[in-house]
Amino acid sequence: MSKKALLVISFGTSYNATREKTIGAIERDLQESYPDRDFYRAFTSRMIIKKLKERDGEAIDTPLEAIQKLKDAGYDDVVCQTTHVINGYEYDLTISELKQYCNDFKSLTIGFPLLSSTEDYHQVVEVLEEIIPDLKEGEAYVFMGHGSDHHANATYPALDFQFKHTGYEDVYMATVEGFPELSHIFPKLHEKKYTKVYLAPFMVVAGDHAINDMAGDDEDSWKNVFVKNGFEVECVLKGLGQYEGIRKIFVEHCHNGKQVCELL
Repeated sequence: MSKKALLVISFGTSYNATREKTIGAIERDLQESYPDRDFYRAFTSRMIIKKLKERDGEAIDTPLEAIQKLKDAGYDDVVCQTTHVINGYEYDLTISELKQYCNDFKSLTIGFPLLSSTEDYHQVVEVLEEIIPDLKEGEAYVFMGHGSDHHANATYPALDFQFKHTGYEDVYMATVEGFPELSHIFPKLHEKKYTKVYLAPFMVVAGDHAINDMAGDDEDSWKNVFVKNGFEVECVLKGLGQYEGIRKIFVEHCHNGKQVCELL
C-alpha cells in the first residue's frame, strides 16, 4: 500500500507566536485538506533554522533534509506546498533540491507560491479588499513586501497595478529589498495630499521586517519615515497567513500541484 506524506515548505520565522498564527495556520489547513497523509515541515532559511536550533533547541529540516528523510522512511507519494509569496530565489532553491529526488518517488508534486498566475492576483486582491478599511479622503493603505533582485520581484509592481485596476487607487505596494522602494511611492503620496497612512506587511509572517523595519522605533523604520514626512500612521501587524482567504489559495495551489520532474 502507498505511503503518503505532506511536506509544507516555508521561509520560516524565529518569532514563535506569529509563526503559529501564520505558517502554523497554513500547515493546519493543509493537513485538514490531506487527512490521509503524514505531515512534515521544512524551512528554506538556513539562518532561521540555525537560530531556532541554538535558541530553542528546535530542529527544523531544510527541504533537502526533509525529502531525504521521507525517502529513507519509505514514502512513495509526497505532496509538497511552498508558502512563499513569489517564485523567487527561495522557491528556485526548493525546486533544485526536490528535483534531486524526483525519480525516487512514485509521485512527488509541489504547489506554486502565492502569486504565480493572473488568477492569483485577482484572488489575493479579493481577499485583501475585505480587510482594508473603508479609506476616508486623505487616507492611503501601503503594503510592505519583502522584495528581491530576482526577476520575480515584478510581482510587486504587478500587484500594485492590480489594486489600481480593481478600483483601489489609494492602495500601494512598496518593498524592503526590491522595486518599488518606499522612496518611489512618496512622490505620489505627496501629490495626492494624503494625511494618514495605514502600513501592513505583504508577507506570510508579520516577523522581523514587519515588527522592526515597518513598525519599529528606529529612526529609519517605515513608520517613523512617514511620521517625519508629516503623515499620521497606523500599523497593522498581521501576516498574510492569518487571513483565511490567503490560506485557501495555498490549499488550492497544493491540490493543483505539478510533478517536480516536469518543472524546468
